[in-house]
Amino acid sequence: MRPAERPEIATLPLFRDMGEAERNRIFSGSFLQVFPPQLTLFELGQRADFLHVLVDGLAELYAHSAGRDTTMRIVEPVTSFILAAVVTDMPYLMSARTLTSSRVLLVPAALVREVIKQDTALMQATMHELALGYRDVVRALTDMKLRQSAERLGNLILQQERRQGSTGRVQLRAEKRVLASLLGMTPENLSRAFGVLGSHGLVVDGSQVRVVDRSALEAFSRPDPVRE
Repeated sequence: MRPAERPEIATLPLFRDMGEAERNRIFSGSFLQVFPPQLTLFELGQRADFLHVLVDGLAELYAHSAGRDTTMRIVEPVTSFILAAVVTDMPYLMSARTLTSSRVLLVPAALVREVIKQDTALMQATMHELALGYRDVVRALTDMKLRQSAERLGNLILQQERRQGSTGRVQLRAEKRVLASLLGMTPENLSRAFGVLGSHGLVVDGSQVRVVDRSALEAFSRPDPVRE
């Protein structure tokens, strides 16, 4: 990593509370690279050689079997992936590819495991990210089991609206086919779900979504009672 890049990366949640010597050790062995859209970063079953930290852009975690793909997660900055494989030194359970031009920090997995043993702040940050990842999985599984397709879409829109500043507007960053896969739908079902939500306070214009009646959308979508 170039010296000019280090101050920005040092503020990332995973590294900001580390001791300076340990942080410099991590940075000395890391690479900050820009990848084009639709580039495969790693494949399911590969051993985790690097911890990936998405600094800018958008990435997709997906699984595939028997000629079929399904989106498991859409990764937005700033977050690491897949930390569990790095910590356990086990193969990836998902593949990853960029959805847009993305800036990704690559930290050697062996170096991460070694420094975790020496730096309490990095250990605590790692535990925190793993815990958040677990909670995301629980939310996604609950969503899939307890909500119909249009309700899942409405709940996702409400989550994104909060994350994007609670302005009543949502920018869909991923293509709708990826969004459909994430929600366990076909693209046709996603279009129908948007149509249903049009009767419950949502207006869609391409990738721009407006929440014009929040109460109606919440009543229909039944957002999580426990907020993030």
